[in-house]
Amino acid sequence: MQGWLKIFSDTSPPEQILTYQPWQAGRLRPEHLLEVAASRVSGKKIQVSLKSIQDRSQAEQLVGYGIWTTKAVLPELASGEFYWHQLLGLAVINEQAEILGTVLRLMETGANDVLVVAATADSLDDRERLIPFVEPEIIKSIDLAARTIRVDWLAAF
Repeated sequence: MQGWLKIFSDTSPPEQILTYQPWQAGRLRPEHLLEVAASRVSGKKIQVSLKSIQDRSQAEQLVGYGIWTTKAVLPELASGEFYWHQLLGLAVINEQAEILGTVLRLMETGANDVLVVAATADSLDDRERLIPFVEPEIIKSIDLAARTIRVDWLAAF
C-alpha cells in the first residue's frame, strides 16, 4: 500500500491520537475529513495510511497539515484533570486577588507545562507572563464554571 504518512502527535502517549477518529486536517483550519485505514507505531514514530489516499502524490499534498478532532471523541477526564483547550481564555488571578490576564496558550517544556498569560483590559498591567503549571505549589485551583485559575504568583514576576 502506497501513500503512508508520518504524523506528529501532541497526545500523551503519542499513539493515542489513533483513537480519536475521524480527523479533520488542514493548514490553518480544518479543511478535510480523514479516516485512518491502517497504522504503524514504532517507538515515537507513527505512520498512517488514510482511506482517501491511494498514492504518494496524494499523500504529499497533506504534508504540513495540522490534525484536529472534535471534542465529542475525547474521553472524559477524572476530577481535577483538564484538557489544554479547556484552559484557554480563563482568567488568571493571584492570591492577592490581582488579575494577571488570561491564558493565551500553553507550552510543553521538559520540566512542566507553562501557561502563557496575556494581558487584558482588566489586567493589573500590560505584561505577558509565563507561569509554570505546577500543582498545587503554583496552580492553586481551576474553576471551569467561573472561568478562573487561581495561582500563587506575584505580580512582580
